[in-house]
Amino acid sequence: MFWDGQGFCLYYKVLEKGRFPWPSAADGTARLTAAQLAMLWEGIDWRRPSWTAAPTRSA
Repeated sequence: MFWDGQGFCLYYKVLEKGRFPWPSAADGTARLTAAQLAMLWEGIDWRRPSWTAAPTRSA
């Protein structure tokens, strides 16, 4: 959920296959860093991120 100043916006993502890799909730609460949340939204397994292509350097 995101507050845009006028109301809440709810974003969701549907996976074509599989499921989200979700962290275990040790004390009943799952905690994610901003980077982990971004990877989760993109469908990247945040536990084992890997580069699909090497970064390119622009001249």
